[in-house]
Amino acid sequence: QVQLVESGGGLAQAWGSLRLSCAASGVVFSINAMGWYRQAPGKQRELVAAITRGASTNYADSVKGRFTISRDNAKNTLYLQMNSLKPEDTAVYYCHTLSSGYWGQGTQVTVYS
Repeated sequence: QVQLVESGGGLAQAWGSLRLSCAASGVVFSINAMGWYRQAPGKQRELVAAITRGASTNYADSVKGRFTISRDNAKNTLYLQMNSLKPEDTAVYYCHTLSSGYWGQGTQVTVYS
């Protein structure tokens, strides 16, 4: 059974930082391209950042230079380091296996000014 469990969300002040983690089990993590998505109230879910199994990355324009996606294949864990947070980053953040279509349950990130 595939499980993706996000953690690290919470409340942060604008210009602060948070680090999200996604622990994967039941899937061969190392061969999967992985992504972080987010969904704000009343908006569609959007891709925030993605990383291939070879560790190539790409980012949404809105987070470039502020967020960093990374992976630790030995720990089956995906990360999203979020710096210089803005109130518009407030959303539920989801971990996703791009290669096989699984989703985590999401973790709430709320940024206040």
